[in-house]
Parts: sequence; C-alpha cells; structure tokens
Amino acid sequence: MAELSEQIRRAILGRNPLVYIHSSEEDRIIALIGDLARETADGAWPVRQWSCVTGLDGATAGPDTRDPLAALQVLLASRERGFFVMKDLAGFLTQPQVVRALRDFYYNNRGRLDRFLFIVGPELVIPEGLRKELHLVEAPPPGEPEISREIDRVMAGYPGVGIPDEHRPEIVLALKGMTLAEIDHVLHRIFQAGEQSQAATLNEIFNEKEMVVSKAGFLEFCPPRLSVANIGGLANLKDWLARRKALFSQEAIDAGVPTPKGLLIMGVSGCGKSLAVKAISSLWNVPLFRLDMNLVFSGLHGSPEAAFHQALKTVETVAPAVLWIDEIENSLGMTEDSIEMASHIFSAFLTWMQEKPPLIFIAATANRIHALPAEVIRKGRFDQVFFVDLPDDVERREVLEIHLRLNGGTPDDFDLKMLVIQMDGWSGAEIEQAVVSARIDAYAENRPFNMRDVNAAVARIVPLSKTMEAQIKGIRDWAFDRATPASRRSRRGAY
Repeated sequence: MAELSEQIRRAILGRNPLVYIHSSEEDRIIALIGDLARETADGAWPVRQWSCVTGLDGATAGPDTRDPLAALQVLLASRERGFFVMKDLAGFLTQPQVVRALRDFYYNNRGRLDRFLFIVGPELVIPEGLRKELHLVEAPPPGEPEISREIDRVMAGYPGVGIPDEHRPEIVLALKGMTLAEIDHVLHRIFQAGEQSQAATLNEIFNEKEMVVSKAGFLEFCPPRLSVANIGGLANLKDWLARRKALFSQEAIDAGVPTPKGLLIMGVSGCGKSLAVKAISSLWNVPLFRLDMNLVFSGLHGSPEAAFHQALKTVETVAPAVLWIDEIENSLGMTEDSIEMASHIFSAFLTWMQEKPPLIFIAATANRIHALPAEVIRKGRFDQVFFVDLPDDVERREVLEIHLRLNGGTPDDFDLKMLVIQMDGWSGAEIEQAVVSARIDAYAENRPFNMRDVNAAVARIVPLSKTMEAQIKGIRDWAFDRATPASRRSRRGAY
C-alpha cells in the first residue's frame, strides 16, 4: 500500500483540502486514511464518514445530512479539524450547488494542515468547475507486500493449512491485480479446501479473475488446460517461451530485466498458432484472456472506441495476464473494408502496447499476413514475430502420436512411417481431423480404431496445401525474411 499512501500523503503535505480517490476498495481506502490521520496528528483527529444512506457521522440535530449539500453545509459551518470522507459522491456532482459547496470547502481550507475532504468511489466524475481544485488519486491495486500480509492474516485463521514458501512468490504474483476484498474471498476458499497443490490454488485464483473480466463482457477466460507437451513441433517457439517464463515476474522487474511484451504468430491456418497461445497460460502460470472484438464493435457497450478502451482497462486490472488477440488483422479493423472505421482503435492499441503495465503479455495471431501494416510488425512492437509453416516429417510424426494418444490409441499399433508419408503437406489440424474421424468411424461399430480406419480417413481429406497451394506459397515468400521460423527444419525422412 506504500505507493497509494504516498500519493495521498503528498496531497496532504501539499495542503490540498479536496482529494478525489478513484477506487472501488472503500474499506481499504478508509483504513489507509485513518492510518494517515493518526500519523499526521498523533491520533487526535477524527475520520468522519458520509454516505447518502446514513448521512454524516456525528452530526447533531439539524438538517438531514443524508443530502450531500446539507452535509457539506454542516462541514462549511464547522471549524472542526479532521479528515472527512464522502462515499459515492459522483452521482451528485451534476448538482451546481454541490459543486459550489465543494469549491467553498477548498477555498476556505486551502493551505491548512488540519482539514481535508476525501471523495471516494469507483466512478470518476470531475465537473468542469472542480478540475483545478481537486487533487486526483488513481488508487492502484494492492502491491506484493500488502498481498503477502493479507495471506498471513487469512492463513492465521486456518491452522495446519498454508502456502509453502517455495510457492508463495508465484501465488502472490497471481493475486496481483485483484482488490483486497477479492483476494480475501479467494484465500478463504483456498484455505477452506485444506491443503492442495499449487496448480489447484492457481486455478482457484484464475477462476476469481475470470469472474472479474466476465462482468466487463469483452474478455473470454481461456482455462490453462493445454501444455506445450500437447503441441507437436514448433520447437523454436516453445524454447522462446520457456526461456522467458522467469522474466515474466516481479523479481525480474525489480532486477531491472526487461519483461516480455508480446509475440506475433503468423502463418498457415491450422498449424498450431492458437494452440501455442493457449499453452502460454499453463507454461507461465498466468491467466489467458481472449479479447472479443465482435463485442467491442457490437455497440452493446457504447461506441467501439470507448468499449475498446474499457476492455484494455479491464485487462490491466487482472494483470499479470496474457491478452490473446486472435486474427489481429481482422480484430483491429486492418482490412480495407473497415480500416477507416477502426483507425482510432488501431492507433489506441499501438499506443497502449508501448505504455501498458509490464505484466501484461500480448499474444497475437494472424492468418492473412499481407493485411498487417508495417506499424504492427516493426521492431519494438512485439518481442518476436514467428512464422508457423506446415509441419515437416518429424513434426507430423509428433502431432500424429499426440492425437493418437489423446483419442485412446497406442502409437506403436500404427504404421507411423507410412502415415507420415501419406500426410505430406498436411497441417496439424488436418492430421487431428483424420485421427478423430477414424475414431468416430470405429466407435459407430463399437470397436477400437485401427490403422485401416486412419487410412480411410486420410483418403477422404484434401489438404490445404493442394486446395490453396498458391496462397501458401505467397505466405511463405512474404515471411521468408520478415519472421523467425517457429520450427526447427529437419531433413526429410530423419526421425
């Protein structure tokens, strides 16, 4: 809480009597104001609160102080020293009399060190008449020391249950971006369940973050169900992600090491771009959220520009996180049909990429790479641009073995060498479809699937490498000197 308390302390030391604290964490803010009141005046100054339901604390017989103007008039008429907190005043700041009363409080108490009025609430409404008088504090979420103290406080109520020291840094990092109340709720659920694995603890935290973003409506939570072991090939990409796992941490930030900003994965459709993005979540132990641009452009949440801005703010509240933008060339309106309409969103996104918090990693995928403007792929925008091509023979074997196992088969029961040759030029999605189709055919006859079923499925599939040969060649030519291969190319036939 040091950063937040320092912001409020600076307002007090600057003798600004009117402070607007933008935060939904009412209890946390009021507790902090109480600490500062005791620190500033040796505990002699009261902290009096106001709400439109209960009125002003300590108000004697007189006007009904549930009315904000009446409460402000009581404060203006009084010379009482202290800290005064008005909760959820934003809804009343359209009233000229309330604005005038706040201005009067400011000018009557400017320069004093013993009377301060704090406006606290989740809505940020600053009338034109108060822009010069209000000192604005944007309350950040709890930092690591505060989260750690909250873990200790809640854990004390559950003897025999705790978080191992070796897991604590990762749990604290996962809890970042949540309010203190949300942290409290999720910790009680975790400790109530008794001793459990780190994965189960992280899953509970991610579920809480899923609920947070669901309220906004723009983001889809992608559960961390897929590991890199379920992805065949793409060795360069997987190594790149593994090497940067330790860099995506508060320790790396404190050490001054640049954190990963993001990557762009482009290439042939069906070759594992989306799978690779989904695997980041389980590899790095951070939640993955997919930005639904259809909802942004739908108009259900106001103008697309405002909705997009709100979506990015929501991502920031749940950091650390991975933000997935699928088919970025379409999502941000980069096609010729929509670029004029979405130019403001595109510009805002590029600016946000440069200024976003360090613990938000952007994972973007693209199919039609010719539609990507130079501004997106220039150096410094993404850490790396990877090109995903059709799998070679070694990778096809890996993909085939994975899907045979996932569908209940045993790779040794199949002629993998023959299938790899038959599937030359196939994408990973096409290999998966052949195995799934074989299993469905066998299931219909109430028997395990076998080599004959897979052969029959292979004969029915015409791969993209044949139906879209010219387009794939164009993609390869474009990416040749513009992107890093996601795979390590092997010699044909080398297993």
